[in-house]
Amino acid sequence: MRINKKKFIYLISPTKINKSFYLDLTKILQQKKVSFFQLRLKKETLKKKIIIGKKIKKICKKFKVKFLVNDDVFIAKKLNADGCHLGQKDMDIIKARKFIGNKIIGVTCHNSIKLSKIAVKNKADYIALGAFNNSKTKKVKYKASINLLRKVKKITKTPVVAIGGINSDNYKNLLLNKANFLAISGYIWNNNKLKPIEAIKILK
Repeated sequence: MRINKKKFIYLISPTKINKSFYLDLTKILQQKKVSFFQLRLKKETLKKKIIIGKKIKKICKKFKVKFLVNDDVFIAKKLNADGCHLGQKDMDIIKARKFIGNKIIGVTCHNSIKLSKIAVKNKADYIALGAFNNSKTKKVKYKASINLLRKVKKITKTPVVAIGGINSDNYKNLLLNKANFLAISGYIWNNNKLKPIEAIKILK
C-alpha cells in the first residue's frame, strides 16, 4: 500500500447520508488530503447501502480515493469496493481474504499489541488503533495512547490508522508520532462551527 504523506486522512462517512452529502464529499476529495473513504452505515437497509455505495464509489474513483466498506464483506464484494474494514467481531481476515481476494483489508486492533501482531501475521493491509481521544461518533471502550502507537510502529511496517475523536486540535501529535492515516468522521460531518469543506481545509 503506497503511502502519500499529504493524503493522511481516512474519512469515515456520517451515519446518515443527506442530500447535500455528495456535493460536500466532492468538495472534500478535491482537497487531495483523503486516501480512503469508508462507508459506515449501521442503520440503513441493504438495498439503500448499495444505492448510496454506488454513488460514493463513483466520486471516490474520480479523485483516486480508495473506497472501503465497514464490517460487511458481502457488500464490499457486491459493490466491487477497493476493500473492507473488519472489526474484531466481524468475519475473520483469512475468510474475508478468500471471499474478496486481493483487496484492501484493514482490522480494528483497539489498544492491543497482541491483536496488532495477529492482524500483521494474517497480512492485514492496515491496522486501526484507538480510540486516542473521546469520540462523539462512538462510545469509547478502548483507550489508546501515543506510547502504544510508538510500540506498534516499532514492531511492524504495516500502516497504522489512528482513530477516535481526532480533530484540528489533536491531529498533529498523531502524525508526529508516525500514524500513517487519521480516521476522521465527527470533526468533518458533525462540526457545530465549521462546514465540512472548512473543517478539512484546517488539517494540513
